[in-house]
Amino acid sequence: MLMVVLRRLAVSIPMIFIIASLTFFLISLIPGDPAVSILGGDATPAEYARVRAELGLDRPIFAQYVNWMVSALHGDLGNSLRTGRPVVEMIGERMQVTVSVAVIAIIVTAILGVLIGLVGALRSGWVGRSSQVVAVLGTSVPNFWFGILLVLIFAVTLGWLPATGYSPLESGFVPWIQHLILPVAAIAFASIAGVARQTRAAMNEVLGRDFIRTLMASGASYSRVVFVHGLRNAAIPVVTSLSFQFIGLLSGAIVVDQVFAMPGLGSIMLVAINGRDVPVVQGVVILTTILVLTVNLIVDLVNAWLNPKVRI
Repeated sequence: MLMVVLRRLAVSIPMIFIIASLTFFLISLIPGDPAVSILGGDATPAEYARVRAELGLDRPIFAQYVNWMVSALHGDLGNSLRTGRPVVEMIGERMQVTVSVAVIAIIVTAILGVLIGLVGALRSGWVGRSSQVVAVLGTSVPNFWFGILLVLIFAVTLGWLPATGYSPLESGFVPWIQHLILPVAAIAFASIAGVARQTRAAMNEVLGRDFIRTLMASGASYSRVVFVHGLRNAAIPVVTSLSFQFIGLLSGAIVVDQVFAMPGLGSIMLVAINGRDVPVVQGVVILTTILVLTVNLIVDLVNAWLNPKVRI
């Protein structure tokens, strides 16, 4: 198990460096001038030049990159070009919102997706067909459109849930979860469908193997064969699918920030890209990269626990 962790870390650290470097240089290619974004279009050339000099934007791009990378290695992601605030502080304020939505969404996805997939694999008739219909609908419906529909029904028409905003967990569990229900439902619907389809296919494949028929012939109980032997063997592709779904949920959480007016990473990311605020964009990219790599590491450990061949 230790070798699995070491191998993953050996790949993850260079990957963070490469992604951060590519992001820095790609952002520099976006048309526009941060000085114009800060001062507006009515400033004088001298004022623009002064702001560029203060922000270090008058230096060669490679010198800017080296300076940023050295600071990042010391835990300093710099200050926002627009607000002057430390990037770490800005991300820390917004991270709770996006991570809360993504983590709760992946938990809901895992539970409902596996249950619907099991029903589709084990039950025939209208129950199995209904699970397939849910899976197809979830794959077909865009999450932002589904989010708007949820707001129209549950917030505007029924008035059961808040339509926009976010309530910190420190303000109480009930308002916190009320503000998360609609965003989580909006982004988890498609992921639930994907996990359900993967679970159904994996269970159908496992239940058709010889060892399952041998267990059934030996008198083992149906529930033990299905939920202990069958589900464990089918869990390997399902767990891998969940890691990909988390990446989609994380990006979806950034998108629904706009639909539900939530103060998450998506809102500052869009503002930073439009204003070429490179430190903020870099900080968000590094954070999301670390989150994705962490989830992949957890998935590798789970797969190693489920399948001894992975440990070799």
